[in-house]
Amino acid sequence: MAVIQINEFLELAEENPVVDVRSPKEFNHGHIPGAVNIPLFNDEERAQVGTTYKQVSREEAITLGLEIVGPKMKDFVLKAKSLNLKDKLLVHCWRGGMRSESMAWLFNTSDIESVTLHKGYKAFRNHALKYFSTSFRFVILTGSTGSGKTEILNALKAEGEQVIDLEALANHKGSVFGGLGKSNQPTTEQFQNDLFWELAHQDVSKRIWLEDESIAIGKIFIPNDIWDQMRKSRLIRVEISKQERVKRLVNEYGNFEAADLEARIRKIEKKLGGQHMKEAIENLIAGNIAGTADTLLTYYDKAYSNALERKNKQLLESTYSDNFDATKIANNVLSIAQNKI
Repeated sequence: MAVIQINEFLELAEENPVVDVRSPKEFNHGHIPGAVNIPLFNDEERAQVGTTYKQVSREEAITLGLEIVGPKMKDFVLKAKSLNLKDKLLVHCWRGGMRSESMAWLFNTSDIESVTLHKGYKAFRNHALKYFSTSFRFVILTGSTGSGKTEILNALKAEGEQVIDLEALANHKGSVFGGLGKSNQPTTEQFQNDLFWELAHQDVSKRIWLEDESIAIGKIFIPNDIWDQMRKSRLIRVEISKQERVKRLVNEYGNFEAADLEARIRKIEKKLGGQHMKEAIENLIAGNIAGTADTLLTYYDKAYSNALERKNKQLLESTYSDNFDATKIANNVLSIAQNKI
């Protein structure tokens, strides 16, 4: 049975399925993007085998494992055969040990050509974390709350630019309101895996656009090596009139329940100030969402101005628009980048 290194594994993964045989809990905490989970043991079974190994013996643990796995072998094979592979099945567990070896043996015995990853998922994680120290040509799109930075990034992507949407990967828009309408965020580990996957498919000799973010997006954290590079990268600022930003925020958040919005407003009471919070909530209760957004921008704009002042040396140029047109603004931004970056 062939055991391959991480670089060959990732190259083959472009056209072949990756089968992660770890337990569902391990898989959900962090996995190779696109991998299919065919767990040798479920979470409870894994705990039972592990306890037997530690408290009784390795031999007894193996015997228990065989008793658990035997009735499931047919299903394992059927699931593997349902996958579309070009060359071979790529199998891994945590450290390239007995779980992946056993499953790869089963698949090969069933005429499904399979290979395992040397040192398993741990090798992938080490490779991904090391890759973040690569020197990237980041360009950061910055702008006040409600400026439509995500839509502008999408417009840049439509123009053929390399773009990574960190908020999409984090499944969160960054602010205290950023989780509204979203499902649960991934773990920080899975976010990092997905980010690596995106970066690994970019041309590092060309610029890569990111949105200006804090190191934390909701509950997840940007890897330190990427964050350090972002803090040194050039910024292009998008300025949109406050009136237009208020309108955009109403469109974005106006359909959420007032109680959900109020709960999030109260979370920033200390930063917003008691009077501003009271005003925002009164407008919200009265159905004046625009008034609420306008009051909240008093805080968010001040916080943004303070943050931008600390990044002044990074700021390359700004582009201003009264009305929001993502394609037009993207072209203005792109013109700045082409002339100066």
